[in-house]
Amino acid sequence: MASRIPQMQSKVAQASAAVSNHGSSYYKLLMEQNKHYIQEPPTVEKCQSLAKQLLYTRLASIPHRYNVLRKELDYAKNIMKNKQDLNLESASYAALFGLECFAWFCGGEIVGRGFTITGYYT
Repeated sequence: MASRIPQMQSKVAQASAAVSNHGSSYYKLLMEQNKHYIQEPPTVEKCQSLAKQLLYTRLASIPHRYNVLRKELDYAKNIMKNKQDLNLESASYAALFGLECFAWFCGGEIVGRGFTITGYYT
């Protein structure tokens, strides 16, 4: 680990130099391309207002999301009831999705342990 520190420092220095050289031009370009999203005047009060608007918009979308979830669950229950109608392609998609979920779970566990595969640091 100690041998990697100089490598990491050089990479951080390179990234820092790239940001200092090209950061302001990238920022200006980004602001120019997305100026239609910018609310005027850009004040703290406007930001707080937009944050509240986002929060309550998300809260208002909960019933719709709940209804979509219920439809998905009903669809899954219907498939489980009619297993004889299930073809190999649908079953393989479901198996791959389950495998992907398990892989993301394992990846999250590894990240949560501090990027160790065998266990926690002691």
